[in-house]
Amino acid sequence: MTLKECYDKLGGDYEGACKRLINEKLLQRFLQKFPEDPSIQLLRDAVRKEDIEVSFRSVHTLKGVAGNLGLTVLYNAAVNLTEQLRPREETADMELFQTLVEEYDRTISVLNEFYSEQA
Repeated sequence: MTLKECYDKLGGDYEGACKRLINEKLLQRFLQKFPEDPSIQLLRDAVRKEDIEVSFRSVHTLKGVAGNLGLTVLYNAAVNLTEQLRPREETADMELFQTLVEEYDRTISVLNEFYSEQA
């Protein structure tokens, strides 16, 4: 699978991500580091603890990373939860949170598939 095919499978914006990150090689380097980003684990912990502020900050960070990497479907799921949490008046909507987690897990799975084929 090529990186473009990987993005197609993810419903991502390959061309936009390449432009933002200068070239495909740099994009690949950032994508390899994406699973190490602590935002999703911080979000999971914060939602479990019903910590609205940390939930907001971590999903907002995840939204930015996903947007910069052109991971459009994940980005959109993060936008929905970010906007729900933005007023910081109620805990995370569990349906929005679950949608985000499922898309994150799918994204990681596709990226793992891509990188395993590259090895």
